[in-house]
Amino acid sequence: MSNYKPPYTITSKMLSLATKIGEELTRLEYKSDKIITPQLRKKNRIKTLVGTLEIEGNFLGEEKITAILDGKRVLGSYQEVLEVEGAIEAYKAFENYSYDNLDDLLKAHNYLMKGILNSAGSFRGVNVGVGSSDGVSHVAPPFGVVAQLMQNLFEWLKTSDEHMLIKSCVFHYEFEFIHPFSDGNGRIGRLWQSVILHQWRKVFSAIPTESIIRDNQERYYRALEESGSLGESTPFIEFMLEVILETIQSSVKSSVKSSVNTEDKILIYLEENPKITIRELAELLDLTTRAIEKQIVNLKKENKIKRVGSARKGHWEINYG
Repeated sequence: MSNYKPPYTITSKMLSLATKIGEELTRLEYKSDKIITPQLRKKNRIKTLVGTLEIEGNFLGEEKITAILDGKRVLGSYQEVLEVEGAIEAYKAFENYSYDNLDDLLKAHNYLMKGILNSAGSFRGVNVGVGSSDGVSHVAPPFGVVAQLMQNLFEWLKTSDEHMLIKSCVFHYEFEFIHPFSDGNGRIGRLWQSVILHQWRKVFSAIPTESIIRDNQERYYRALEESGSLGESTPFIEFMLEVILETIQSSVKSSVKSSVNTEDKILIYLEENPKITIRELAELLDLTTRAIEKQIVNLKKENKIKRVGSARKGHWEINYG
């Protein structure tokens, strides 16, 4: 058994972010049976595919990726279409991967790079440097030690008692540092962090973290470089926790509001702003105040909400029981 432990420092910022993430996930899980529909899962899976591919320079976009996912033919280069098909296959098996199984990661790489890379599913057999706008920003470890480094990393992943949120971020950084494959490292690193997170909380199957990384691509690479310069993954862990929290708060909630019934939408808005007014709800939902009042009466009868304080200065409380 390896005694390897990746270098990083637990900070108060990490602990605060981890607490907030846990709270947001609890709220999401409370209503997940209503809001995380097959349609929402598909929509967010497409966002994930678009996000992770665009980071690597594939801009076929949401419409064409949706068409390919539905088995339709699209216009695009042979390489672009292969990359999309590979990503679809890699993510199709998402919920079946064991997060601490190295063979499963190799299988995912084979899905991802089949037809693109002769060594798909196998570690690189050459030495590589990772480029940036300023040239080579990182010289990866020699190819001869890659297999052992990956075994050590997976042994740590399996045996460490660190919080899964932290483990997922540390793994992502260490994986990119090792750069075990000739190509596809970024896509697999992002996929595998999502696999680890899904092992912790199943609701992550409907959270498109990769799309938020795409939207913060410059910060993503800067965090990788800062961690490389520091010699530990601390800056990268903090960045990724911020991204995960943002994903839960923004991407999922916006999708939720467009995929649930009026009553559930009202509950979501009340949770976000307990002091929201009937008039404000009516404007947000494009309904009359009378229609909102009827919904509020029903929610009270069902003991799902209660009013605390006066009509003007009080607030709403949601019953999570």
